[in-house]
Amino acid sequence: MRAFMLIVALYLLATLAFPLGAMFFKSLTTYRVDLTLFEFQVDAGGGWGPVATGEALNAKIKAFDADDLAATSDTRLAATKLFPDFSFLAPTKYRIRSTAPEAVFLFGSERVADPDWHEYSGNDFRRVVMRPVLDQGFGNYVRYFSTPSLFYSIHNSLYIATVSTIITVTIAFGLAYALTRSCMPLKGMFRLIVMIPILVPSLLPGIALVYLFGNQGVIKGALMGESIYGPIGIVIGSVFFTLPHAFIIIQTALYIADARLYEAAASLRASRWKTFYTVTLPGARFGLISAAFVVFTLVITDFGLPKVIGGKFNVLAVDVYKQVIGQQNFEMGAVVSVILLVPALVAFTVDRLMQRRQVALLTARSVAFEAKPHRNFDMVCLGYCLLVTVFVVGLLAMCQYAALVKFWPYDLTLSFKNFNFDRMDGGGWDSYWNSIHLALLTATLGTGVIFCGAYLVEKMQGFDTGRGVFQFFAMMPMAVPGLVLGLAYIFFFNNPANPLNGIYGTMTILVICTVTHFYTVGHLTALTALKQMDREFEAVSASLKQPVWRLFGRVTVPVCMPAILDISVYMFVNAMTTVSAVIFLYSPDTALAAVAVLNMDDAGDIAPAAAMGMMIFYTNAFARLVHLGLSRGVLSRTQAWRKR
Repeated sequence: MRAFMLIVALYLLATLAFPLGAMFFKSLTTYRVDLTLFEFQVDAGGGWGPVATGEALNAKIKAFDADDLAATSDTRLAATKLFPDFSFLAPTKYRIRSTAPEAVFLFGSERVADPDWHEYSGNDFRRVVMRPVLDQGFGNYVRYFSTPSLFYSIHNSLYIATVSTIITVTIAFGLAYALTRSCMPLKGMFRLIVMIPILVPSLLPGIALVYLFGNQGVIKGALMGESIYGPIGIVIGSVFFTLPHAFIIIQTALYIADARLYEAAASLRASRWKTFYTVTLPGARFGLISAAFVVFTLVITDFGLPKVIGGKFNVLAVDVYKQVIGQQNFEMGAVVSVILLVPALVAFTVDRLMQRRQVALLTARSVAFEAKPHRNFDMVCLGYCLLVTVFVVGLLAMCQYAALVKFWPYDLTLSFKNFNFDRMDGGGWDSYWNSIHLALLTATLGTGVIFCGAYLVEKMQGFDTGRGVFQFFAMMPMAVPGLVLGLAYIFFFNNPANPLNGIYGTMTILVICTVTHFYTVGHLTALTALKQMDREFEAVSASLKQPVWRLFGRVTVPVCMPAILDISVYMFVNAMTTVSAVIFLYSPDTALAAVAVLNMDDAGDIAPAAAMGMMIFYTNAFARLVHLGLSRGVLSRTQAWRKR
């Protein structure tokens, strides 16, 4: 068991800790043109003159300032600028040599790194450029924070995340309160509808908002002159895709309520508002705090929605994409990723500390709370839930309508033209099948790795230090944004010296990245199920001299089958919808459906992007139905003991 735990721990090290370390060191990688490493001589017709370093020549004429010398990996400085009288028509000859192995210059496209003198005519010398040398330090961070447009992205990200968190938690609390404290009808339908956003990529609400409030939107006048492209659109879309996450947490907190507290409040003739402030809110405070941190982390690390509808409103996640894809500046991309990692880590740490302070609110003597009918209150709750339903269903319905319209807004005839993905940029139908392939592999392999790892943490005897370290690594992925993890994989796996370099650009690395990204939630789910099993099972197995694998296969897995199925469908759905974790890792042969939505939107094919997004939704909905059917069949056999 210890050997197997070591294998899983090495998996987490290779797929999480090492890539993040490589990314951090990349953020410290700087480049500078060191003029002291280049020497020059000039022959104007009277023989070769004295040797002069590039630094000495630059000190006389100030051809390059400090900003020019603080280079990027792609910087090229023309050597001719060190000679103010240079003319390629003159018969003057020039010599240049490097004085250190790391000093490199280019003659055209030829790389020269030897210490010998190289002689050029004036016409050839103008093709000589000096290249920077590798350095280490915090220069990239200084450059980032001294660039106002980049630094302002931090403010924008914090602003958007804070506003979205306040709105989402408020709406989710009202919805959870209505469903747990009223006797209104159709509760099951409302719970089902509010979970819909989990089944779609975060880009989809952005596309729906464009069709509703964009320049050619159906109700563009509803914003009273304000633009949907920017903070307004990002906030509305963020509320849509984070609402289910906040709702699940808050609803769970409100379910754990002791009816005796409400009976005591009623006997003291406390008003409904007084009871709400003194009983309900204090009882749900940890759920509210946890929901707030989850929403904050999801919003500040999301990449797809701001990319689709953010316009010129820069946020940290989009800055990472622009630095890497737009400018090929991997060092600055690593800097922004490290900065993006900080708020996510802080939110995760504070949430963990708050959960440790949580005390049991439901004891053995508690009485389960049951809502009592109250016509006016029930009708108000019903109306509120209907408004939330209109918001969720409305955005999804708008996407479906846009996917079926021939040419918005000029030809509103319905057709399946937009589903002809092979004629669109983004990867065609192959990207859709690639996503299903990825989701199936993630669901099967990921569930196996996660459950076995959780089993070793929970059931293995002794080795407390090793189990504690393993638990720490298992919790880390929750605090790492997908975009950061994907970029870290570039620096770690795209290194020829890495023995694992062969998986770069293949489906394998996409599966590994996706499993690692969503590892923590599955791990916690498995731990919860395993904690329900008494340790006497292991003791009885040992007394009967049965091997561990037999107990695991015949007892543990069947008992925990509900949790295993939940983990598998969770991994499948997230593999279908994820964008940020794989945006840097896919190749032309492994393009994915969610990435195709982004690429089609970038190419102006918004309706096909909506169509692909709806295909993801239908696939995930079908997976949920299959999961429900399998659960009933499998659980009827593996969970029959519960009815005895």
